Amino acid sequence: MTEGKPPGGSIWTRPERAPRGPAPEHSRAKIAAAGILIADADGLDAVTMRSVAAAVGTGPASLYRYVVNRGELVELMADQARGELDYARAADGPPVARLLAIAREGRALYLRHPWLLDVKAAPIPGPNAVTFIEHTLAALDGTGLTGPARLEAVGLFSGAVRLTAQTEIEQLRAGQDAIRWQRELAAYLTGIVSADQHPHLAAALAEAPASDGPASQRDVFDSAMTRILAGLLSPPTR
Repeated sequence: MTEGKPPGGSIWTRPERAPRGPAPEHSRAKIAAAGILIADADGLDAVTMRSVAAAVGTGPASLYRYVVNRGELVELMADQARGELDYARAADGPPVARLLAIAREGRALYLRHPWLLDVKAAPIPGPNAVTFIEHTLAALDGTGLTGPARLEAVGLFSGAVRLTAQTEIEQLRAGQDAIRWQRELAAYLTGIVSADQHPHLAAALAEAPASDGPASQRDVFDSAMTRILAGLLSPPTR
């Protein structure tokens, strides 16, 4: 093994500083922050060992003293970004309200850092990911769900927030307004649906409210998440 190069295994199972040798010139937090700035500006593909090394003022080879590869660098970035989540509004109240507060934080995080949608789940969660799990489990107190069911709910909840935010971000990237798109879609379907060929769709459209719909994209998100949470908090059936 090359001197100064970190050993294998997850970055989260290795201490940031080796027990012996010189003190590192840079910190994981500084390296991750540099990568986040690049990803925010130009997307995740722009994050390379070379680009991040240049941003922190070192050579690409020097980064291998801190991370084994680009994958670990992205893990650092993603977990540091998750540290921006604020759980103050989820501290008390009924489970749905607490989880919705966390979901709103998650949506805002994805909107600030849309490149997070391109990050694959790490095999071992980082410290801020563990904090997210802890606060989500705390919000599930009093639901009557078993421990395994609560852990399953955390995964499903996280995935629902990600998917809902992804839909919104993809619409923004395409220059679409989600609410206007919903109205145009409803008008289009109403015009082509046949009660004979599409009886269930025709009936659902006929029952749609006559109002202009939710006032904001956040209302759309809240409405979707509230319905999802109602299902997540229901005890599993056998």
